[in-house]
Amino acid sequence: MTKEENIVQELLKKFPFLKDKAKVQRVRRVVAETPAEGFEEVFVYAKEDLKFSILCTITGLDEGQALGFIYHMARTDGITFSLKFSVPKDKPVIKSVFKYFPNSDIYEREVMDLLGAEVEGLTKGNRYPLPDDWPKDEHPLRKDWKPKGTAASGALPDEEEKI
Repeated sequence: MTKEENIVQELLKKFPFLKDKAKVQRVRRVVAETPAEGFEEVFVYAKEDLKFSILCTITGLDEGQALGFIYHMARTDGITFSLKFSVPKDKPVIKSVFKYFPNSDIYEREVMDLLGAEVEGLTKGNRYPLPDDWPKDEHPLRKDWKPKGTAASGALPDEEEKI
């Protein structure tokens, strides 16, 4: 049995709800999808017990009716683990993992700015990556976002100026 297969077996033994949701994607790559309510428990287990001690990044996805988040973690032996969960798009609230990985704040600010996620427990700080004067209710990675002042928004720049 490979190291990756052992990781999947450990995950399934600890979290039976991951059955058919955890697998070896390819060499040195393990992926799993968890319900949102199980995310923190699986995340902490991966960090503490399975030794995924590096948070590589957080990916945010607009899935239509939901926002998806993939936490990419790595071990020092080169094996990576990608843990995904989704939340309803109309209530996109996730918890900060800053207490486990202080480098998470930059990724969490990114999903806040670009997708409109609310990250509970994230300390105050500068916006990232959008400029401070960017409108707070506009999230350019959402599929339904339309830039103001373009034909795609339904209002041409001249029309917006008249409003």
